[in-house]
Amino acid sequence: MQHHGAAGGNRPRLVFWELTTGCNLRCIHCRASATELMSPDDLNYQQCCEVIDQIAEYAPLILVLSGGEPLWRRDVFDIARHARSRNLRVALATNGTLVDEAMAHRIHEAGIARVSVSLDGADRVTHDTFRGHVGAFDAAIHGLECLKELGVSTQINTTVSQHNAHQLPEILKLAQRVGVDAFHLFLLVPVGCGLSIAEDQTIQGKEAEEILTWFYERSLDSNLEMKATCAPHYYRIARQKRAEARRAGQAVPAIPGHGMNAMTRGCLAGSGVCFVSHKGEVFPCGYLPVAAGDLRRQSFREIWENAEVFEILRNPDKLEGKCGCCEFKHVCMGCRARAFGMTGNYLGEEPFCVYQPAR
Repeated sequence: MQHHGAAGGNRPRLVFWELTTGCNLRCIHCRASATELMSPDDLNYQQCCEVIDQIAEYAPLILVLSGGEPLWRRDVFDIARHARSRNLRVALATNGTLVDEAMAHRIHEAGIARVSVSLDGADRVTHDTFRGHVGAFDAAIHGLECLKELGVSTQINTTVSQHNAHQLPEILKLAQRVGVDAFHLFLLVPVGCGLSIAEDQTIQGKEAEEILTWFYERSLDSNLEMKATCAPHYYRIARQKRAEARRAGQAVPAIPGHGMNAMTRGCLAGSGVCFVSHKGEVFPCGYLPVAAGDLRRQSFREIWENAEVFEILRNPDKLEGKCGCCEFKHVCMGCRARAFGMTGNYLGEEPFCVYQPAR
C-alpha cells in the first residue's frame, strides 16, 4: 500500500525507534538518561506490532531499533521479525557489549540487515571512560567480530567530541581492521544529559570544518561507506570539495543515491527521518524534543503527513538567521536540534557552523 498523501515526496527513509531506555551502560553523552531497569512506560509487544504495521504503510524503509540498549528488551527479536514480515528493513543500534556468539546468531536469525555498534575511542581507556564501563571496548569489538563471522553487515558509529577527535584516524584504521562495512561519524548534539556535557566538549566552528573535510577525503579512499550524521555542514563541504575538484579538472566520484549509504542532504529531521520514543511519542529526531504526535492516540500516517513541526521542517524557506540566506540551505538545513538546544528556536541558525553565506 503506497501513500503519498499530504507529505508529497517526503516519505520516511529511516525511522529510529527507542525501544527502551533500559541499558547496561551509563554513557556520559546519552540522550536517554539510561536506567538499569526496563522503563515501565515502554510500549508492550502488542503496541510495538501496531506501530510497525502503521510504519509499514511506507515500506520499504529502514527501521532502526535503538535505545537505551535494544538488546535489553527480551522481545527485541520478535519485534524485528514482525517488522521483517511487513517488508521493513531492520537495523539494530547497540553498544555491542551484549553481543556474543549466541546473541549474534539470534540477530542473524531475526533477519536484521545491519548492526551499528557505538565506538567512542580507538582504545580501551578512551572508550571505556566515555561509556562508564570497564571492558566495554573489548566486548564491543568481540561483538562486531561475532556478527561479521555470520555475514551480518556491521557499522561503527562514533560520536565525536573533544576527548576523541584526535583519535579519528585511529578509529578509522580500527574500523578497517575489524572489517566493518560502514563508519558513521556523529557530531555531539548538546541536549538532555548531553547539555551537562560542558560546551567545551563539543566540536564546533573551524574544528568541525577540519574534521568534516578530513572525513570527506577519507570517504574517497577508505573503501568504507562513510556518512556524517548530526553534521549537516558535511553536505556543503562535500559539494564545495567536488566543485573544487571539477574546477581543477579532476574526476569527481558519483554520489551514492540509495541504500544505507545514500548521500542525501544534511538535516533530514521530519522530512526523511523521525524518532519514536519508548513511550510512542514521535519527534523529528532523537535530539529535537518538539513533539509531532503520540502513537498511543494517533496513527503514524496522520503524524507523518500532518504534524505541524514536520510541515515547517520540510520548508527550507522557513529557516532564519544565516541559514535562511545560505546558498547551501537546501543541501544542509543546519542541525535543527543544535539550534533548538542552544537557542530554543529550531528554525534558528546552526550554532556550530562558521560558513558565511555569499549573500
